[in-house]
Amino acid sequence: MLHWGEMRRELPPLVKLAAPIVLAELGWMSMGVVDTLMVGRLGASPLGGVAIGSVFFYAVAVFGMGILLGLDTLVSQAFGAGRIDDCHHSLVSGLWLAALLTPPLMAIVWLSPYPLRWLGIQPALLAQAGPYIDAIVWSLPPLLAYAALRRYLQGMNITAPISFALVSANLVNAAVNYALIFGEWGMPRLEAAGAGWATTVSRLYMVSVLVVYAIWWDRRHDAGLRRATLALDWKRIAELWRLGLPASAQITLEVGVFALVGALIGRFPPQYIAAHQIAMNAASMTFMVPLGLGSAAAVRVGHAVGRGDARGASRAGWTAIALGGAFMASAGVCFIAFPRSFARAFTPDQTVIDTVVSLLWIAAFFQFFDGLQGVTTGALRGLGDTRTAAITHMVAYWIIGFPVGCWLAFWCNWYAAGMWTGLCVALITIGIVLVAIWRRRTHGLKLEPAVSSCVV
Repeated sequence: MLHWGEMRRELPPLVKLAAPIVLAELGWMSMGVVDTLMVGRLGASPLGGVAIGSVFFYAVAVFGMGILLGLDTLVSQAFGAGRIDDCHHSLVSGLWLAALLTPPLMAIVWLSPYPLRWLGIQPALLAQAGPYIDAIVWSLPPLLAYAALRRYLQGMNITAPISFALVSANLVNAAVNYALIFGEWGMPRLEAAGAGWATTVSRLYMVSVLVVYAIWWDRRHDAGLRRATLALDWKRIAELWRLGLPASAQITLEVGVFALVGALIGRFPPQYIAAHQIAMNAASMTFMVPLGLGSAAAVRVGHAVGRGDARGASRAGWTAIALGGAFMASAGVCFIAFPRSFARAFTPDQTVIDTVVSLLWIAAFFQFFDGLQGVTTGALRGLGDTRTAAITHMVAYWIIGFPVGCWLAFWCNWYAAGMWTGLCVALITIGIVLVAIWRRRTHGLKLEPAVSSCVV
């Protein structure tokens, strides 16, 4: 067992690494909050259309971003072992993989309005979702390139440019949102579609920032990135795919169930999907902290694995898990104490506000467990285990939580609250199971310095 003194020694380097990543995740999430705030002023139907369009886009986009999570393992372990050239090699392969994934994923996004119609979404919401999807689909290529560059830099303990890119991109997003949603500064009034184009512009900006920084950093340190071969390495791409596919499946299963829940809530009157979108912004915002801690845990655990330091890997994971759980427990208390204040920031509609309050009370019960599962998933990824979380999420969400939510929503007439209760059951299950598995995996762990299975 770890002692408090060991965790206390791990805390400063973990927080130093995690703070910019958490800030970046919050910056990522705040883009959606700004979109919701601005589109929400147009009414429930535009807000609901953007909500449905965005969850389907992210259900596809996170699959590609999840595949690139294999870079967390390869880059962090190589960096921990002192193999910088191997880090560069993984980045090049990650960018090739992003390019190969882009065309089929864009095609899937373009086709998403068809399943929306089959799900019985109200026509008023579909009329808003279609133009939004047609705009935001163009943000996919820069988004995947950004994901590869971010994992590369993050795995080498370089996090400041990541947070700068996302925080400053919020200013770009807000300005373009204002211009295109409302037709200000001589721009056309595009309403919901304007939010999609603003997101595309901001993501082009984000990837440009990381490209410029990576080139500057390489020239300053002569790290060898400019000399890295650009040729396709199918073995390294296959290694990324092997590691990334389970991680991608885990995230896609999670985002997919939330997307389907949002689509089914869209069958109810518009105030329910509007309330769902607002409450999701709140729950997603708090989750950015354990998500960032999970990314930091993946890097810290990966570095320890690269050094062959089993005790250090266990210490990094447990410290991050404890910190994530403590933060999310505090967030749950805030959801119970101040739900109306948050809801009023998004909408003046009292019916929507009342529904938001009920959803935030449910969210309060799963906050702690959501924090545990978010951080533990990252810690396991640092060990090179991306399959455990995928299996756990599939069972808990799709076999347990989703059926419970549907039963409560449609047969017990709990509506949106029923779907959220099902999600609550799933998240509590995932949090408990993953922490138990992490404890088992790290008990008596023995490591040797990592050696890549791919030859540079």
